[in-house]
Amino acid sequence: MRQLFLLGLYFLSMAAHAQPAQPLYKDGKAPIETRVQDLLGRMTVEEKVGQLSTVLGWEMYQKEGRQVGTSAAYRKAVDERHIGGLWATLRADPWTRKTLTTGLNPTQAAQAANALQKYAVEHTRLGIPMFLAEECPHGHMAIGTTVFPTAIGQGSTWNPALLGRMAAAIATEVRVQGGHIGYGPVLDLAREPRWSRVEETYGEDPVLTSQLGAAVVQGMQGSSLKSGRNVISTLKHFAAYGVPEGGHNGGSISTGVRELYQSFLPPVHAAVQAGVQSIMTSYNSIDGVPCSASEFLLTDVLRRQWGFQGFTVSDLGSISGIMTSHHVAATPAEAAALAINAGLDDDLSGYGYDKALLDALKQKLVSAETLDRAVGRVLRLKFEMGLFENPYVDVRQAARQVNSPAHVQLARQVAQESVVLLKNKQNLLPLAKSLQRIAVIGPNADNLYNQLGDYTAPQPASNIVTVLEGIRAKVSAATQVTYVKGCAIRDTSSADIAAAVAAARQAQVAVVVLGGSSARDFKTEYQSTGAATVATGPQALSDMESGEGYDRATLDLLGRQQELLEAVVATGTPVVVVLIKGRPLNLNWMAAHVPAMLDAWYPGQEGGNAVADVLFGDYNPAGRLPISVPRHVGQLPVYYNAPRPARQSYVELDSKPLYSFGYGLSYSQFAYSGLRVTSTESSGAVSVAVRFTVKNTSARAGDEVAQLYLRDDVSSVVTPDKQLRKFQRLYLKAGEQKEVQFDLTAEDLMLLNQRLEWAVEPGAFTVMIGAASDDIRLQGQFSVKQLITVSTTAL
Repeated sequence: MRQLFLLGLYFLSMAAHAQPAQPLYKDGKAPIETRVQDLLGRMTVEEKVGQLSTVLGWEMYQKEGRQVGTSAAYRKAVDERHIGGLWATLRADPWTRKTLTTGLNPTQAAQAANALQKYAVEHTRLGIPMFLAEECPHGHMAIGTTVFPTAIGQGSTWNPALLGRMAAAIATEVRVQGGHIGYGPVLDLAREPRWSRVEETYGEDPVLTSQLGAAVVQGMQGSSLKSGRNVISTLKHFAAYGVPEGGHNGGSISTGVRELYQSFLPPVHAAVQAGVQSIMTSYNSIDGVPCSASEFLLTDVLRRQWGFQGFTVSDLGSISGIMTSHHVAATPAEAAALAINAGLDDDLSGYGYDKALLDALKQKLVSAETLDRAVGRVLRLKFEMGLFENPYVDVRQAARQVNSPAHVQLARQVAQESVVLLKNKQNLLPLAKSLQRIAVIGPNADNLYNQLGDYTAPQPASNIVTVLEGIRAKVSAATQVTYVKGCAIRDTSSADIAAAVAAARQAQVAVVVLGGSSARDFKTEYQSTGAATVATGPQALSDMESGEGYDRATLDLLGRQQELLEAVVATGTPVVVVLIKGRPLNLNWMAAHVPAMLDAWYPGQEGGNAVADVLFGDYNPAGRLPISVPRHVGQLPVYYNAPRPARQSYVELDSKPLYSFGYGLSYSQFAYSGLRVTSTESSGAVSVAVRFTVKNTSARAGDEVAQLYLRDDVSSVVTPDKQLRKFQRLYLKAGEQKEVQFDLTAEDLMLLNQRLEWAVEPGAFTVMIGAASDDIRLQGQFSVKQLITVSTTAL
């Protein structure tokens, strides 16, 4: 018996030894770099190239009734092309042809993600999990998610901490539905308001954009990508995409190296310092070199100077665009080679690399080492996220955490803080809730999608609160609220201005909601990149005049909106204009003739509640403009921190904007006093402490945004007359005062000199403290005695 037992143990031992050992890359306890190299050593060239393909994802699932699974197109892409990632799988919009009916709710989205992941893990030779990337500029672009204000509204909050909380909420909603990468934030500087994508930016200033962008990156990524709540942040667009000539989306950029380093690169560098793990290239070229093929940007700056460790990804189709748009490559293989050799790792489209990259490898335009470098960067983050150990999500969590009450309340807070009070003559605002008759007029007063902005999925109507609904919820049943649309945003074929006038005449106040729209519809045609094609011809016009692809030649109110406004104002009834839009518009007439104006940008799903909170005084507005509002397109560009000399006025009009960067009113008043500036120098360093007091001199509590601007009085290269360096949004009770301290270091004082070296030059500096770039309340000076050189990696 004992012999039989020992014989059994022997055969069990032999069987165990006969089983193949687990591959090292599947050992969750092994170092990540070891796992990456082990996996690379097992992959074929075709599998490596496939890992660099992030293909369009919304055709990769199949929905039949309540059942969701993989599509034949997905299985073919995995089996034949070995793809490594999907983009916008859960996206729904007219471009993808996914509606509230044909798209996925949060539970179905999690089911779809699990099904896609299961096939990749169980039906491929190496079982490499899939990356799912999703659009997240102001919420996850999927059905049923929380829709926050667009970025230009987020920028108006001047509140990095709040945006960090918002980003964490967005990341959670993506991750519980099975996504891993969130596309956002957009860190382009918007100094060209004719450009269609202004709404996606934080405005015109590098310091404000840097701080807000870094907060969003940290909120999305958290402290661990394995948390189950965080995602990889992919910032966009690298680089200088927001100032195209003539406002043409994707157009060439005219900028020198010094301006590139001093203005356009700092926000990206701040995000790298904040730990961003993914960066998307832009469609444009700089000085004749497409950004998607720029070794200077993708390798010299990003990796050698800044030490970026994540992976880069093309914008949709931009690798192919090296050949088809920029014409600096003759074949797809040449375009793929230019991109990957420059340092572009991942292909968003699936057709920029794929066969073209295989051909480039065969033609020896790309080395095996270059391929492994790119693939390794993508795989490294799959390991860091723990996808090899935990590729799936808990389907039950999606419905619980997506658009949760806490996230809805947060959307309302972001919208409240984003509202900019532009004018309030004779304190018309806040309105009394005891008013008996209110007219609510205008094309954006009760339009769900016009207040949500571009990159928004279809949403249940019950999730969205319009301005009309917000106002009705504020007043009692005894108050008569009359609504008249009056006209459309663009279409002039029909209007009911007479009815609007009649309603205004009967009202004690008229709230007129005007502006623009980025709302896409199923009649609009779209380019392969997803950008809209501007329609021409006799068909009825959609409201869309902003959003990707909708560049403007003028900034005037379109359609019959101006006619509507003038007719309502002519009634003599007090008028409050609420602006819902994605870019600065021509506000000259209303600024002269309308007593009260609010700018709400695209305020998101809680926009109606937030606007009503401000209108009736339940929230004291403190939003500040993150972008200057021009008087005329002939002034452009009109950003506040343009290089000296000061711009002279035109024959026809002033050179100054109508409203300057940093501007915004409040129902409270604030006084600044007691400026003290103390500078300290030591070997190779300088520190400047700026202290002052802000006091709420009114009887109402509110927020103030204290802003510090700096001028290098005499410099070896041309610098701006003023440049924002510090800011703080602070809450003050009625009569309360607080001391504010801002600390400046060499990085705040430095410039890029004529030798292209970062340095703080000896001489005088002027400190300006105020409530806006053109509302300076306190001013002081300090001097730097010795030249201070700054490391080039400091930017």
